[in-house]
Amino acid sequence: MTTALQHTRIELAKKGIITDEVKQVALDEGVESEQLSKDVAAGLTVIARNAFHDIKPLGIGRGLKTKINANIGTSRDKISLEDEMEKLDVLVKYGADAVMDLSTGGPIKDIRKLLLRKSSIAVGTVPIYEAVVKAAEEKGSIAKMSVDDLFTAIEEHAEQGVDFVTVHCGLTRKTIQTLREDGRILDIVSRGGAFLVEWMIYNDRENPLYENYDRLLELSRKYDLTLSLGDGARPGCLADATDRTQLDELLTLGELRDKAVEAGVQVIIEGPGHVPLNQVEMNIKIQKELCKGAPFYVLGPLVTDIAMGYDHIAAAIGGAIAGAAGADFLCYVTPSEHIRLPNIEDVKEGVIASRIAAHAADIAKGVKGAIDVDIEMAKRRKALDWNGQIALSLNPDKVRQWRAEVPPTEAQVCSMCGEFCAIKTVEEALRKR
Repeated sequence: MTTALQHTRIELAKKGIITDEVKQVALDEGVESEQLSKDVAAGLTVIARNAFHDIKPLGIGRGLKTKINANIGTSRDKISLEDEMEKLDVLVKYGADAVMDLSTGGPIKDIRKLLLRKSSIAVGTVPIYEAVVKAAEEKGSIAKMSVDDLFTAIEEHAEQGVDFVTVHCGLTRKTIQTLREDGRILDIVSRGGAFLVEWMIYNDRENPLYENYDRLLELSRKYDLTLSLGDGARPGCLADATDRTQLDELLTLGELRDKAVEAGVQVIIEGPGHVPLNQVEMNIKIQKELCKGAPFYVLGPLVTDIAMGYDHIAAAIGGAIAGAAGADFLCYVTPSEHIRLPNIEDVKEGVIASRIAAHAADIAKGVKGAIDVDIEMAKRRKALDWNGQIALSLNPDKVRQWRAEVPPTEAQVCSMCGEFCAIKTVEEALRKR
């Protein structure tokens, strides 16, 4: 059994101790280590790294670059460890800051162990997935999962080195009652949330993660495990956005955030979902107010429900606005969202779209150094420096391939304008007397 840590990051920060880990994150982010340590102490920033996982520490929160997460994982219909590890390679190559394993099929433990061994970035999981799969297989029903089954899964994930876990602690019986009264079009779209709703209704009991929250905090302290407080009642369509059900859960998450920080446990708050464009900024501001500035992790949000096949674009639009308004962590959405398990190409496109959103948000937020690369790109364009532009692009392979299709006669310019290139024309004109 793993020995409990003497002090967590929050506790060390509250004592005024600036750790090497904090110094490393501060150096990477271009911020002052003293301020970063204060933000960790106040619960405004987390450093998502399990005490027993040897990776570069990941800072998420106030004043830091907007981070992105990419989801992978098997389903019962498609089980391939090779594919999932190739997805990991791709998402790391294209700039994801974290990866979550959402596996529900096949050798789930083996997949997680392999992912933790191979991943150079933070790893997150949703332990209830494994707990309910096991309950369904061994007891014949998801609803027959015991409280100990759930907590055993959480501790096993933490003990193996998982850096952050999604736990839907705020979805209570009161939230279910509000859901019944709200008359949503799509009641619950969160898979973890749906499992808990079924469990609570079948057993006529409160959410075990809410009822046993102190137990969860004690477990988390042991590994300095970051809790990502899941939004089990997140809206699954625009019509359900920012309703009483969503806000009821968010109010509870705010209270649970306070208890966690007081106990020395790092917390991220998860958010929607599907949100109309004109409500995205409001959602971020509400969360930041109710949860006292805790790091906010959003799925997109998608700003339209009809972008099937292009949901990565709908999510990037919402993600850019959310990030600019203060969201700290964007979960990517792939083109195949709502359709099928993403393939390797879907993962690549999802990561790149999310990186665009995060970078655009960082420029809007004035994150230190964010716009520097854009200024450098502009200089390379003025110089018609194609190799320089390719090197600065988010997908150099794609740009290089497309450039190879440009006719040799237009090698200096792009084939859109050709000889009428505006940059070249104006530069030549300005050189004339």
